[in-house]
Amino acid sequence: MNSETGQPSAAATTAKPANPDLRAFLIDHWPLAIGLIALASPTIGSLGQGPWQQESGVHGVIVLVTGIWLIVRRWADIAALRSPGSPVVTAMLLAAALPLYIAGRAFDFISIEAAALLLAGVAVMQQYWGMAAVRLLWFPILYLGFVVPIPGWLLDTVTLPLKVLVSELVTGTLAEFGYPVGRLGVTLYIASYQLLMEDACAGLNSLVSLSAIGLFYVYLIRGANPVYSLLLLAMVIPIAIAANCVRVAVLVLITYYLGNAMAQGYLHNFAGMVTFVSALLFVFLLDWLMTPLRQMLERKSAAA
Repeated sequence: MNSETGQPSAAATTAKPANPDLRAFLIDHWPLAIGLIALASPTIGSLGQGPWQQESGVHGVIVLVTGIWLIVRRWADIAALRSPGSPVVTAMLLAAALPLYIAGRAFDFISIEAAALLLAGVAVMQQYWGMAAVRLLWFPILYLGFVVPIPGWLLDTVTLPLKVLVSELVTGTLAEFGYPVGRLGVTLYIASYQLLMEDACAGLNSLVSLSAIGLFYVYLIRGANPVYSLLLLAMVIPIAIAANCVRVAVLVLITYYLGNAMAQGYLHNFAGMVTFVSALLFVFLLDWLMTPLRQMLERKSAAA
């Protein structure tokens, strides 16, 4: 079945008949379901006890649930496309996935473990439903990649320039309003207080979460127009950075007026939550404001 139009494709007409009932399929293939649950449960448990409890991984549960939902909602199309997969491709994918999964599990490399689990899932999908079904589900597979935590070394590498940028913007803006603020690297000084810019305030955490949820929103609501979808997704980056500049500025002012204990306590976490929600709402507002542009692009696409 064609993924865009929903019309039967040539592959669908030659595919073997499949039961479109998902529950019936799981009952018929219960060893597969048990195997996947046994493989995935330890990884999900580790994610729940580690990365998903941190600000950089708060989107993990949302992505996992909505990603599975994206696959289930296309079950009728998957069943229509079902054809025997390639054992060679399956063996190659599993030969790469299983050793990585074992190594990640044994040495507590959760990023490698989660990525290997996703690859193993693709291998099983290819074997049971065929490559056509894998191509149909390209977005849910890509989207589920956000479940994989960013490795610490990559987080530090990307966060540093963002921390420098945010600290420069915040100190420059507050200085224009006459506040006694300065910085040395990513350490901010205001009056007698010293604040070290944390990774959570650099914008990367919000950037990852906003990108995941923004990607889901664009695919589900605006996926029919690729040009507009890419443009809207590109706006997520400056929105995340701007929102975190506001967050850091607010925390600096709280420190200046109320003291460091207030800024580092409940208000710190509350500011992070408000920042993320505000940035997400701004993405929706921007989508609404860009409605004339979207309609123009849709008319051009229809005319072509």
